[in-house]
Amino acid sequence: MDVLSSRILLRPTDLERTRAFYRDVLGLAVYREFGTDPHRGTVFFLGGGYLEVSAGSDTPPTPATQLWIQVRDLPAAHKQLAERGAEIVREPRREPWGLDEMWIADPDGLRICVVEVPEDHPIRYRPGM
Repeated sequence: MDVLSSRILLRPTDLERTRAFYRDVLGLAVYREFGTDPHRGTVFFLGGGYLEVSAGSDTPPTPATQLWIQVRDLPAAHKQLAERGAEIVREPRREPWGLDEMWIADPDGLRICVVEVPEDHPIRYRPGM
């Protein structure tokens, strides 16, 4: 299989509220929009992939579904997200596995892990580089 692109599909209970959260609170850039109201979809850049917020659902996502977003500066991201009204589920801290993480939630309660990888963490090690 030759994968050319990928995206996460998110079907929120309130499309406009969730679209505003990912655009205005998280500050994700819009890759493209499609369709017409009330079925307009938005695809956001999400690091090396995309997040599509479209359609709708009568039920919120299960706790088994989570997002992991890596940032360059977790204290700055924490400050910015708090100022923008994000629900901070857990304050930033260094985890036993060495990553600096905080948890937030989107309007449907989808948990989002915001991560900074410290300079000396093995994830940053690339043999031969």
